[in-house]
Amino acid sequence: MVVQVNNKISPSSARAHTRKANQNGSFQLPPGVLNKLLVLLFVGILAWGYQAIQPPPSKICGSPGGPPITAPRIKLSDGRNLAYKEEGVPKEGAKYKIVSVHGFDSCRHDTIAKFLSPELVEDLGLYIVAFDRPGYGESDPNPKRTVKSMALDIEELADQLGLGSKFYVVGYSMGGEALWSVLKYIPHRIAGAALLAPVANYWWTGFPANLSKEAYKEQLWNDQLAVGVAHYAPWLTYWWNTQKWFSSCSAVAHNPGVFSTKDRELVMKPHWQSRKTYAVPT
Repeated sequence: MVVQVNNKISPSSARAHTRKANQNGSFQLPPGVLNKLLVLLFVGILAWGYQAIQPPPSKICGSPGGPPITAPRIKLSDGRNLAYKEEGVPKEGAKYKIVSVHGFDSCRHDTIAKFLSPELVEDLGLYIVAFDRPGYGESDPNPKRTVKSMALDIEELADQLGLGSKFYVVGYSMGGEALWSVLKYIPHRIAGAALLAPVANYWWTGFPANLSKEAYKEQLWNDQLAVGVAHYAPWLTYWWNTQKWFSSCSAVAHNPGVFSTKDRELVMKPHWQSRKTYAVPT
């Protein structure tokens, strides 16, 4: 007896067999592994981001591996060192004793004295002491820096150098912000104060809102972003100033576009010509 076997396979059975074969042959992660990989990726991104926003450790002058000490310094009451530079006539016979506060990307060598002729300094009897702000030049950083601490540093500098009960303060560019601290916290020590091209805080409550908004919009777009980051997300400031994706602060990049036409004309002049533009007070 011959038995005939029907070898025909229906289309539906063939498709089911193919799907089963593909499932058995494809790579599958063990249960839960994909979630663990995603968590590791997320943690890695967080670690990279945290490292990117952290500034490098400070290199303290005079410490192992740090720069050498070349400037005279005073030791403040909290143990920090403040470097300074004296110019002009001897303070014992000076008519005006001036503390000069430098701006961003500057140091004690960038003082008002560099814009004045020695003859004018002598005639007016100017004694000028400039100092490296905390973290600049050869001054130690102040991790606990506040608005008030800057005024106290200046007062202590004046006392240790023997400037007397009252003295003058001049702030240039970002150094002008220190003058607000001085006028607020040690006004009894100030004989006079002057702001030279000061940097403003657009969120100071004492400024009219319409004026602050107008001045803010006058900035280059990258500077608007830079001060916005510093105000709303200060923990991102270091990353913003060092990243290469966008243009950061114009001051960091030394972009001359921040100057007006008249400013650019003056900046391009040699110092001996610029000095002629300064009026002598009477």
